[in-house]
Amino acid sequence: MTGRDPRPLRRPKGLQAVLFDMDGLLVDSEPLWFVVEREVAERLGAPWGEADQEALIGGSLERTVSYLLAKAGGPANAGGPANAGGPANAGGPDGVVTAGREDVARWLVEGMARLVLARGLPLQPGAARLLAGLAAADVPCALVTASSRAIMDAVLKVTGLSFGVTVCGEDVRRGKPDPEPYLRAAALLGVPPSGCVVLEDSPTGIAAARPAGCPGIAVPSVPVPPGPGLITVKSLDDVGFDLLERVVTGNSEGRGRAVTEEL
Repeated sequence: MTGRDPRPLRRPKGLQAVLFDMDGLLVDSEPLWFVVEREVAERLGAPWGEADQEALIGGSLERTVSYLLAKAGGPANAGGPANAGGPANAGGPDGVVTAGREDVARWLVEGMARLVLARGLPLQPGAARLLAGLAAADVPCALVTASSRAIMDAVLKVTGLSFGVTVCGEDVRRGKPDPEPYLRAAALLGVPPSGCVVLEDSPTGIAAARPAGCPGIAVPSVPVPPGPGLITVKSLDDVGFDLLERVVTGNSEGRGRAVTEEL
């Protein structure tokens, strides 16, 4: 299987597994996240815009909660998650409403799961072809997402996708950009991280793959900074067995130079 070629080929020798991010990589869920985040921000009385949405792409639920509470805390905290450990006071028609971390997390998860089930989600270009080719070649795959289990289950239900191993936000103590999610996925698959190619769309996800020891391919939904040996492609349509083998065997840097290669 090469990019844009649906025919399965023999499984590459060096490739032991492929680890997929979910939001933005397999499904175009970011527009729904923007709707839910904006709804929660309005509920908290916090300003919200595209820059806030981009700042949270690929991050964990905990990080999103902290960011929202910080935005609700006033202009001094509008730039990030500082001082977000406690409740936020959001103005309402009858006075001040107090919201804590658990409230905000629940609003986000319930709102996103509701929207996914109600509206469905399109697969990103090339996702179905790539997953079918990997399945035909008997290459193990895992879904590794920062989203909660309720959201992950809703996405899997509406898309019909299935993975032998899944790792969601509740399955780890430290989410991306910590390497724990990818290390856990590799352990559950019973393969070394160095034999797993990570497919990610955000800097946060790529930052998690590197210390885990997993070679990565970026399919950016937002700009991903260059890094040693990082391959960047325009869509999953450009990912095939030839590219996966190059990445996992360390042959993605041309004549040995540590550069980011854009295909």
